[in-house]
Amino acid sequence: MPNRAGSSSSRMETLHEEDDYDSYGAESGWVEAKTHCDHLPSLSSDLTHIPIPSTPCNRCQHPIENWICLSCKVVLCSRFVNKHMLEHYQQTTHSIALSFSDLSVWCFTCDSYLDAQLIQQLRPFHETAYILKFGQAPPFRSVESSWVDDKPAMDVPSSS
Repeated sequence: MPNRAGSSSSRMETLHEEDDYDSYGAESGWVEAKTHCDHLPSLSSDLTHIPIPSTPCNRCQHPIENWICLSCKVVLCSRFVNKHMLEHYQQTTHSIALSFSDLSVWCFTCDSYLDAQLIQQLRPFHETAYILKFGQAPPFRSVESSWVDDKPAMDVPSSS
């Protein structure tokens, strides 16, 4: 597994021991996302002023690989660019951010991705960012449809 910002391949060994992870494709090296996080109380309650996904980094104006802090809604670049979101976390302890690139959600304190579709408090942020990026609501999967025969299953939108 590539060493994603803030995570380490050694964490993969311990992830399977915890019961709050959603492991789509774990055998093939996919990232496991937590389905619970203790840092959710820090989320902003204001969804009316979410910047659009093409917003550049607030510090360096880099146009891609940007994240939005879900506490204060500042947009900063990833650790693969100039690390401004990581610095923001280190200076403020705002733990949770959403990537405008792939709409994934990361908790810096947990050092893990969070499942924005299964964690109810994250769904409004994910849905708003998805609508701003694609112009339509996302196809959410339900908890019931996430597992088939004790194996993770991905809902695939119908082509009708």
